[in-house]
Amino acid sequence: MRIIFINLPQKLRKKNRIKTIQSSLEIEGNTLTEEQITALLENKRIIAPAKDILEVQNAIEIYSDLKRFNPNKIKDLELAHSILMKDLIEKSGKFRTTNVGIVKGSKIEHLAPGGIMVKGLMNDLFNYLKNDKDLILIKSCVFHYEFEFIHPFVDGNGRMGRLWQTLILMQQYPVFEYLPVESLIKENQKEYYNKLSESDKIGQSTPFIEFMLAILLESLKRVLQSQNTNLNAKDRIFLFKEKIGDKKFSRKDYLQNFKNISAPTASRDLKWAVQENILIRSGEQRLTEYEFRE
Repeated sequence: MRIIFINLPQKLRKKNRIKTIQSSLEIEGNTLTEEQITALLENKRIIAPAKDILEVQNAIEIYSDLKRFNPNKIKDLELAHSILMKDLIEKSGKFRTTNVGIVKGSKIEHLAPGGIMVKGLMNDLFNYLKNDKDLILIKSCVFHYEFEFIHPFVDGNGRMGRLWQTLILMQQYPVFEYLPVESLIKENQKEYYNKLSESDKIGQSTPFIEFMLAILLESLKRVLQSQNTNLNAKDRIFLFKEKIGDKKFSRKDYLQNFKNISAPTASRDLKWAVQENILIRSGEQRLTEYEFRE
């Protein structure tokens, strides 16, 4: 899979984040809608089960600043779990020491490794993550599967496994922070669990890896399709600000980032940003440069 740089407008980022939170928690039985989650993000009151609201509030706290977590550190995984499951279970952020099985109906679907094995298995998994030469796309899928197999926490493993795969991918491909991967898993929830089960039965993660790679590819396709809608000058200016930071740049630099617009359109964008006191302009004609105000 070849991944290119994708510019996502702020509105689309927010929309995809809400979809991610809603989908990941709905898989675990949460009843809140995207509209209710949006209301919580805007600090509005809603009527819903207290547990469901708390789950969403915890997820909002996690997803508001994903970059604070280092996906290669077990301590960060434990910290993320402690936030995600805060006030939902006892000993959030702590690996289980008891034995557990995943029950569906009256049937034990998966018997997780014994509690005394969890710490060692998680150390091995993180050593793989940090040291193995596999492609990051493959490692993220392997980690996701092995994490679900180990089932290191008493509860919250599903949402944590999906979150951590996103964090692993973000190391090399920052765009994954905003891709609607969770909503695609929700759409294919039955197959998601079937592939986990199939991998368990054959003792190999291959079926699950193939499934997740297809999900990642589809999420990229959907975002690329959504980008076919026209961005306005403000969208382009602020997207470029995220990329260029506090460096000076020329109209040519700006055009290279938005290859589907003309030179006159680029000039109008930059002129608008100067008039709005977003940019500082210096120099004349070909020597003209711009930089963003602090």
